[in-house]
Amino acid sequence: MDMSQQAAPAVGTPPAPGGRQTDGRTVRRSPVLRLLARPEVGVFLGAVAVLVFFLVAAPSVRQGGSMATILYQSSTIGIMALPVALLMIGGEFDLSAGVAVITSALTASMLSYQLTMNVWTGVIVALVLSLAIGAFNGWMLVKTGLPSFLVTLGTFLILQGVNLAVTKLVTGNVATDDVSDMDGFGQAKAVFASSFDVGGVQVKITVVWWLVFAALATWVLLRTRYGNWIFAVGGNKDSARAVGVPVTFTKISLFMLVGFGAWFVGMHQLFSFNTVQSGEGVGNELIYIAAAVIGGCLLTGGYGSAIGPVFGAFMFGMVNQGIVYAGWNPDWFKAFLGVMLLGAVLINLWVRRTATRR
Repeated sequence: MDMSQQAAPAVGTPPAPGGRQTDGRTVRRSPVLRLLARPEVGVFLGAVAVLVFFLVAAPSVRQGGSMATILYQSSTIGIMALPVALLMIGGEFDLSAGVAVITSALTASMLSYQLTMNVWTGVIVALVLSLAIGAFNGWMLVKTGLPSFLVTLGTFLILQGVNLAVTKLVTGNVATDDVSDMDGFGQAKAVFASSFDVGGVQVKITVVWWLVFAALATWVLLRTRYGNWIFAVGGNKDSARAVGVPVTFTKISLFMLVGFGAWFVGMHQLFSFNTVQSGEGVGNELIYIAAAVIGGCLLTGGYGSAIGPVFGAFMFGMVNQGIVYAGWNPDWFKAFLGVMLLGAVLINLWVRRTATRR
């Protein structure tokens, strides 16, 4: 063989016009698959399906007043579901969230009434207490290494007992006294429990707060360093710590965010009904967690969004009120929720598998 032929470089076949060369290690996914990879897509489709179903099954849902009621029910769940979802993305969950709402409301009510103080004093003290409870949960978690299930289960039982015992001790009853005639009540009600008119329909202020908090949580998750920390500690806290993520601060602050949500919802309940039943709140923590799970958050952490729980809470409110408007037996509500939860989990699982399939 001639030496010039040995040294001649190989000439490859030129790529077809418009073709794209790849090295075989990566595959460019279509826009549809990238959209399906979003954690909120599955629950959005589910929320649309539930809405359409009740629009057909219960014609009264189409009225503006009915939709305002549904949004109100959704907002009281959704405001708490947002910090619970952030906590779940961070790899933890809080079983004390439901009774913490009542603890906050009881604190503000009894402190203001028994000491004859402006209700804003009770509101501020309740905020400090709620943040302290969240900080305690987070501190116990990071210092002991115990699962959040055990830590917050203990807090749940403590708060449940304290709520009942202290209320009976102070008021002689299982409910607090009426605070509607106290100084500052009108201002506090305007912030936490007022309504405003939209086209002749009364809309609760909690709906606005719910959407504002959702927008803020989305911005934090997607546009801030703290949001990256949340995903990092939820994915693998040891790896996150190795690259400089403040794991202790992130975990404790997430529990404190749940405390803030409990305070806000507690203030809404107090200034909506003027009094608080000390035995309420038990079981609501499961609704908050379920709304987050339906919204695409994983119990294992590291995956989820703030928009998904918004649709998850809307589905809860839609089913809760839709059953009433349809004239069905409300005893079926829990069964509907169970089916909806399992269905949402299966849909989210299918969506994620479809999105990651090559």
